[in-house]
Amino acid sequence: MIDIALDAMGGDFGPEPIVTGAIQALQERDDFQLSLVGKKDEILPYLPAEFENRVSIIEAPDVIAMEDSATDVFKRKESSIYKAIELVKKSEADAVVSAGHSGATMSLATLRIGRLKNVTRPAIATFMPAKDGKRSLVLDVGANVDCKPENLFEFGVMGEAYMRHALKIKSPKVGLLSNGEEDSKGNELTKESFKLLKKLPSFKGNVEGNNIFDGSVDVLVCDGFMGNLVLKTSEGVAETINYFLKQKIKSSPIAMTGAILLKGVFKLLKKEIDYAEYGGAPLLGLKSGVIIGHGKSNSKAIKNAIFQAISYVEGGIEVEIEKQLETLKEK
Repeated sequence: MIDIALDAMGGDFGPEPIVTGAIQALQERDDFQLSLVGKKDEILPYLPAEFENRVSIIEAPDVIAMEDSATDVFKRKESSIYKAIELVKKSEADAVVSAGHSGATMSLATLRIGRLKNVTRPAIATFMPAKDGKRSLVLDVGANVDCKPENLFEFGVMGEAYMRHALKIKSPKVGLLSNGEEDSKGNELTKESFKLLKKLPSFKGNVEGNNIFDGSVDVLVCDGFMGNLVLKTSEGVAETINYFLKQKIKSSPIAMTGAILLKGVFKLLKKEIDYAEYGGAPLLGLKSGVIIGHGKSNSKAIKNAIFQAISYVEGGIEVEIEKQLETLKEK
């Protein structure tokens, strides 16, 4: 049975939403078990006795706070994230989920779990809503600010493998984020990356910023600097639109009437851009699955992050990435 290690102390709100999300996941599926890592006396009040046969509690008295340095985690071996990742390293768990310090999680996972043989750098991937109701995967969104062409090539392979085998998209399309669709567009990095990505049968060429949300490609490749800008800009635009809508509705009785009629539409829009719907960001390129959740994750986000980790394990993502890179790098 699949075992997911869950950092029960990570996140901004303590163990309550994390353990609650874990219970919700256990209620919906009976084909996995959990290792909750953290302070046992703080976890137990939220854990119903009926699930104790599917949950192990691993005592971890220390917690890496958001304001701590990412490198602190290497010295604090009693912390919840350190112990959760060690479970995966020792093959006592199949994947790890944490909504705690993302930098600490990424650094520790990379060094303790380790990179796949043909991966030079792991990448953080995140989902963006698309007009066709599906989601596109953008990577990297922050792990690697400075990249080489071979890094972006690997990101394309990893993203394609994840969409195909974790999300079951039969023929995912890969695009390279650039400042124009023409093959000749881009800076030196994207131009050289374009040449390498052409080895990938699913590569459709350059795509522009407006293609992120139109569903024309399933995977968008970029360096971590550009990807983080895309991510933060998208979050800011969504918040601003929501603010303007609320202000206009408050200022006009006519708008208020229209808002009542459009309430269902607004609800659907919120669902599309809500990170809780997909749970977290997979760190691709490691020997085991690592899902990094948002610090403000609620119970729904944790539940979906656990499901995402299960899909990662079931999809055999590591094997598929290695197989693809082994084949394509020989060309």
